[in-house]
Order: sequence, then C-alpha cells, then structure tokens
Amino acid sequence: MIDPPAEIHRLVYLGTPAESVPFLEALVEARFDVALVVTRPDKRRGRRAAPSPSPVRATASRLGIPTTSDVDDVLDVDADLGVVVAFGQIIAPPVLDRLAMVNIHFSGLPRWRGAAPVERAILAGDRVTGVCLMEVDEGLDTGRVYRRVEVPIAADATTALLKADLVQAAVPMLIDALRDGLGEPEPQRGEPVYAARITRDELRLDWNQPAVVLGRQVRVGGAWTTWRGRILKIWSALPVEGSQTAGELDGDLAGTGEGRLRLVEVQMEGGRRQTAGDWVRGVRPTPDDRLGS
Repeated sequence: MIDPPAEIHRLVYLGTPAESVPFLEALVEARFDVALVVTRPDKRRGRRAAPSPSPVRATASRLGIPTTSDVDDVLDVDADLGVVVAFGQIIAPPVLDRLAMVNIHFSGLPRWRGAAPVERAILAGDRVTGVCLMEVDEGLDTGRVYRRVEVPIAADATTALLKADLVQAAVPMLIDALRDGLGEPEPQRGEPVYAARITRDELRLDWNQPAVVLGRQVRVGGAWTTWRGRILKIWSALPVEGSQTAGELDGDLAGTGEGRLRLVEVQMEGGRRQTAGDWVRGVRPTPDDRLGS
C-alpha cells in the first residue's frame, strides 16, 4: 500500500450503484481528469431482458469516460489516485501496492464497518451516523481516516433517505479534500462495530417487539410478516401510542409488544402495493386473526 501524492489531478473511479453516481459527476464537474471507471459487469434484470449497465457505467458512458469491470485495468492507467464509492468488490493487495486509493464509507468509523452501515445504523436506533473519507487497505474498512462528517438520522429516515443525506454531505467533503490535499490521515479510534449484510430473517416482524423496533425494520426496507399463512410485505408504517394485543388489527393499527404500529402501505403475496386501509377493507379481519400467523 502506498501513500497518495500531495497534488491530485488524474483519477480512476470505482463504483457501482446509484448512490455512487453523484460523486463521479462531481469529480468531472470539478475538472478532475477521470481516466477510467471500474464498475460491475452488466446485469440482466429478467430472464429475457438484455443485460443492463450499472448506474455508474451508464453515467460514465454519457460522460465519455472509458469503463471496465476488471480492477487490474487500473494498473494500465497513469493515475494519481483511485476513488472508491460503493464498489462492491475486494481490491487485491497488488493493486493497492501500485495505486493509492481512498474510499467513501457511509458511517462514523469505526462504528459500522462492513457491507450494510446505513441499514445497521437505522436498525440500532442510532441518532447520528456519518461519512468518512478513508484510505483503502487490506482490512475490512480498517484504513486511516482523512476526513469525516457527522450526519443526524431523522426519526422517520428510511435507508434511501438516509443514503441521500449521506451523499449530500460526502460529495463536497470529497471534492474539498482532493482540491486542498488529503493531508495526514488519522487512525480510527474506538470500539469497532461490524455491519453485516441484512438477512431476510432479520426483517421478519415479531409483533411481540415494541412498535419502535418494528418501525426501524420497516424503514430499512424489505420488512415482512404473514397473514393467514401468506407473506405480507410492509412497505411503510409508523409507530404510535396505544395498546392492543400483539398482532391484532384494529383498522390499520397493529398491536405490538409496546405501542402500536400504524400500517401505511402493504403488499400481499402475489398482489400489488396498496394502502393499508384498502387492504384491511379487502381482507376483513376477524377477531381471531393475527399478523404473523
């Protein structure tokens, strides 16, 4: 692993999803020379669909920047630095030994190292998270930090909304750091906490849990339960005060272990997304019906 130069002009960019796009656009607008973009291979969205490019590849093509899916191709580019944002692949030591790289990580490191820092912060009920500009090393988000910004987590923040807030804070931080010079990075301080990928089982709603806990699961995205033996997805819901039997429905209000959860938008297995009110009127709950059964 090598240190970046004092002055940075020519870059390679490594990223894949939609949240990586604003960084690439900002680097070009700031007149950095982005010589190459590395992103995931084109992916089919359906069995018969033609392969479609990642959001970053589509943006690079629009901007006239060459793209590749082979990380080793960065070694053929005479670049000052690699910039990594949600790339989704491991960068091998031989590459890091020849090109310094920095990474935008969506957490206040060392809390929430790993693949799902935004989702984990919401699930944990964190009130504040952050964005770090860090060096890329061989460990899992263990590199030293050049710059960091704290970002509050709104009480109703979903994964998508919180990522948007983090991107908004991180883009100017990155541009300023590259323009002004990265300077000397600082080691991460504090107890590391790891952010493993969210599993489907973690998003199953246990109606004996408090409404605020269930609300966090819904805000992460992908929350689900069962109704009369079929899967019911909960797309949107709000914790409210009150008390009723766990899993019981009273209109669009569901009982929990503490408080109630107002269902806003749901989707029955094999059906379409709809308001909870329309769904309840359609299924006509009986006094014996319970969510989770």
